[in-house]
Amino acid sequence: MTAFTEFGLPTVLTTALADLGITTPFPIQAATLPDSLAGRDVLGRGRTGSGKTYAFVLPVLARLSASKTPRRAGRPRALILAPTRELATQIEATMAPLAAAAGLRTLVVFGGVGANPQIKGLRDGVDVLVACPGRLDDHLRNGHASLDAVEITVLDEADHMADLGFLPVVRRLMDQTPRDGQRMLFSATLDNGVDVLVKRFLHKPVTHAVDAAAEAPVQMRHHVLHVRGDDRFPVLVDLLAAPGRTVVFTRTKRRAKVLTRQLNAAGVPAVELHGNLAQNARNRNLAAFSDGTAETLVATDIAARGIHVDDVGLVIHADPPVEHKAYLHRSGRTARAGAEGTVITLMTDDQQSEVRDLTRKAGVRPTTSRTRPGDPLLAELAPGERVFVAPRPPSDPVPAAATPSAGGRGRRGRGRGAGRTAEPREPRPAQTASTTRHGEGRAQRPPTEQGRPQRTRGEQAQGGGTVGGRQGGQGGGRSRRGSAGSTPVHTSQSQGGGAAAFSAGTRVGGRRSGR
Repeated sequence: MTAFTEFGLPTVLTTALADLGITTPFPIQAATLPDSLAGRDVLGRGRTGSGKTYAFVLPVLARLSASKTPRRAGRPRALILAPTRELATQIEATMAPLAAAAGLRTLVVFGGVGANPQIKGLRDGVDVLVACPGRLDDHLRNGHASLDAVEITVLDEADHMADLGFLPVVRRLMDQTPRDGQRMLFSATLDNGVDVLVKRFLHKPVTHAVDAAAEAPVQMRHHVLHVRGDDRFPVLVDLLAAPGRTVVFTRTKRRAKVLTRQLNAAGVPAVELHGNLAQNARNRNLAAFSDGTAETLVATDIAARGIHVDDVGLVIHADPPVEHKAYLHRSGRTARAGAEGTVITLMTDDQQSEVRDLTRKAGVRPTTSRTRPGDPLLAELAPGERVFVAPRPPSDPVPAAATPSAGGRGRRGRGRGAGRTAEPREPRPAQTASTTRHGEGRAQRPPTEQGRPQRTRGEQAQGGGTVGGRQGGQGGGRSRRGSAGSTPVHTSQSQGGGAAAFSAGTRVGGRRSGR
């Protein structure tokens, strides 16, 4: 089996990789590295979760390590463009330990946050600049940076940049980089104008496609749960009360916000991610999801690309997406890097034809089952004991610190493990949700004779905002936290009306609204 040491990478990089426990490349890395390390232009095609980040980070760092060009103020030596803030941040975080080992300086630039720290970072000099197109364009126009010293340029998720309308600014940025520089472009597809970028900026690119763009990983199991409208929320709560990380997708920002509030009221700690959140709230919520403070992330399609959190074993389409590409990208939050995962779509009667067309175009053959609350199938799809956190009344004081649980809980049978952003000119929300930390104690339901949790009448009440009977932690209650710490959970307190808003549903083919 090929190892990273066989590609001629600098020893400092292979040693840094080994320190991270990374020794064997994934297919997209093994396919592209010989050409990218040789200085050729590369066009890489691979679905989300295939390991593209290291495929371009390693040749970037290897080239700069070999070059003796010094850092200069405002003139980065390498440029990596990404469509969203979250993806840009993740790329820089992946690269940072390797760059530090090689003595290289990195900087990430995106909108929605103050520009002054970014301006100072550019002025201090940077080797690798990871940027979203809009904010970088602003810095260039204001004279804070120049791209005339860029030796190697990478476009990541180029098809998503096209979807977000970034192609004009991307072309403007690329025109400012040296023509003789090395360029790499990674994309799941070559439609929506991506082919124009390839023809204009890549010189005799070597193309590597390790998997079909419209093909789901074989490690991913797909299920469609056919539910009644008023059963959607209780079924969702049953699935989410099992241990392990889950990403739940909704069609709109409002539904993500409302559903997050309802889940917390039902005893399922959840955080939200959508375009109406300020950047600090996004960061806080992603941190809470990553460290296990909240094991459920409720998101719009803003999280469908570029968000990687280890051990996401389940993706639930609470609202089926509009088109099949969104289905594949959403689903790609699980079964990443060769791990296993489960994808569940909740479908009501009026969504049958749309979901059937959606899965057909996505190239998947899901197992479809009619389901009601308490169905044993739910325990098969999301194994483990159902445990709930007692919701804390708004008037209760927030504890100064939290007691960690005895340890993280893996989801048995599941493997490891982002909508239109308006980067960088996304309007700031008028207000964000309040910050609440939920209690540590969790009331455990008495199991039935078959080992399934006993469901109370209140839990099956239609339109109720909570899954009834949640009382606070009494001696020995288990925490839903997967790790130590007291990261705030950013969400809203439940208000009257229960789950009616969620149970009302949204047609797949309905009008799209902002994410």
